[in-house]
Amino acid sequence: MKELHHLRHVHAHMIMTMSTYLCRRVLRNVAANPLSTSSFSFNRGSWTERLKRWTSDESNQSSELKSSKETQEKSNISDEIDSSEAALQLKEKELSTLREQINDVEDKYRRSLAEMENVRQRMFKQIEEAKLFGIQSFSKDLLEVADVLNVALVSATADKSEEGGKSEAKTLSSIIEGLKLTEAQLLKVFKKNGLEQVLPNVGDPFDPSIHEALFQMEGGTAGTVAQISLIGYTLKGRTIRPAKVGVFKSSAQ
Repeated sequence: MKELHHLRHVHAHMIMTMSTYLCRRVLRNVAANPLSTSSFSFNRGSWTERLKRWTSDESNQSSELKSSKETQEKSNISDEIDSSEAALQLKEKELSTLREQINDVEDKYRRSLAEMENVRQRMFKQIEEAKLFGIQSFSKDLLEVADVLNVALVSATADKSEEGGKSEAKTLSSIIEGLKLTEAQLLKVFKKNGLEQVLPNVGDPFDPSIHEALFQMEGGTAGTVAQISLIGYTLKGRTIRPAKVGVFKSSAQ
């Protein structure tokens, strides 16, 4: 636009200059030949034609320049559009890559949360089990004490039935009562801490989870308890010592 404005300005200046020059030339011709109008007419016509041709050439040049300018501007706009489209495609590709990365990170985050929850639950379960079964070793040691008391009580009861003297029987009765009370108190403490006896009856079905077969014998229903050799114990429902028993076997064996 600046070049077009400049050309127009130059064009106007040249027209003014030619007009001034033509006027001076005409005045000189008239002063030299006052009566010669044909020369004046011829010269005026010649300069007029020249001025028209020059004006036409200048107009054509201006049109060509304007057309070239418009073509260049269209080309620049087209290049800018192509460049913008390429940049947009690149941004869309980068955006797609970022979305994939975000989805991957979210998936890993959810998996990590699930794994942490599983670990937390396992640790909580282990802690609870440690609380429940932390006294397991101590309980096993106490079982020997209970066994000794039970054996003493059985022996004292058998001895009482065989003794004939009243004083000895009375003393023995006191011992037996003391042993019974001691055993009862010990079993009460056991139960309070989740330690309970496994004492099957003769004829109960044999359960390998709480019974241990020491021997077999005949005389009853096969697969049932025939005799109790040692009382078993469970701690919070977990067998820490199975009851040791004899089992009836099948007559075919």
